[in-house]
Amino acid sequence: MANGDTEAFTLLSLGLFFIIIRIYVRWSQVGGPLNFAVDDYLMPLAGAVFIGETVAAHLVRSKFNGLTNSYMTDEQRAALDPSSKEHYDRQWGSKIQVIGWSLYAMILWLIKFCVAIYYSRLTSGLNHLPARVRFAYILLGVTYLVVGLTIVLGCQPMHKNWQINPNPGNICQPTKSTLSVLIVVIPNVITDLYLMSIPLPLLWAVKISIRQKITLMALFSSAAFIIMAGIIRAVTILTAGPDGAVAGSQWACRETFVSIVVANLPIIQPLLRKGASKIGLSVLFSSARGGTSSYGRRRGESYPLASR
Repeated sequence: MANGDTEAFTLLSLGLFFIIIRIYVRWSQVGGPLNFAVDDYLMPLAGAVFIGETVAAHLVRSKFNGLTNSYMTDEQRAALDPSSKEHYDRQWGSKIQVIGWSLYAMILWLIKFCVAIYYSRLTSGLNHLPARVRFAYILLGVTYLVVGLTIVLGCQPMHKNWQINPNPGNICQPTKSTLSVLIVVIPNVITDLYLMSIPLPLLWAVKISIRQKITLMALFSSAAFIIMAGIIRAVTILTAGPDGAVAGSQWACRETFVSIVVANLPIIQPLLRKGASKIGLSVLFSSARGGTSSYGRRRGESYPLASR
């Protein structure tokens, strides 16, 4: 198995492991699937999409040799035999790219919705913050609709996405389509930044320990990596030339993996706290006591990172 495949399937395995741990924790907390919240169902769905995304990346890299309908001169397009293996690989590589774009957007927005739903529980009863979460639902719904429709309908007729000859134009070359890259990366970054901004007031308005703040800041740093991964993926696709299909797929898997980890860490925090206490590190999850926050809860009532 190629190094890229090894990395992709390792990240997939670890991502699914985090989702399984999340299900275990939530099952222990609420007593079974009948009591699960909406995000508890969406996250396993995201895991299933992650499997599809990883398989698509594998096919692009290993089965179709990274070939698509991009990076060919008009002479090369005209000379390519429609019955040749290269023609077959380029057509199917392009089709997989369209599927990969769709799965990439779907899993990222599924995870974003999971985070927003978790924030709904985290900010329940607090002034102003629930309204910001409700706006997040609207923002996520509108942006996903725009992104999804652009991926599917941006190139018409759709078969031009895998047309070899004549040149279908940049917009119909999914490996390097500027429209697809920008219409995904810009809403992706905007929605991530907005979701990151929602819990920030809790860091300053609520008295929690320095170590707990460090834990939260580590989560924010991970979220920043997700944003950077999305930007790097976009730049790579536009600048890597013929290797863009493979490199873009690799960065998609990395971004998805970190997104899954960051979204699930707050949910599995009780299990982490239990494990930390056994090895003498429970101080990392302790909270300070006393006082009242400006958001209406006593400071001694810490804002748990775990789902309720």
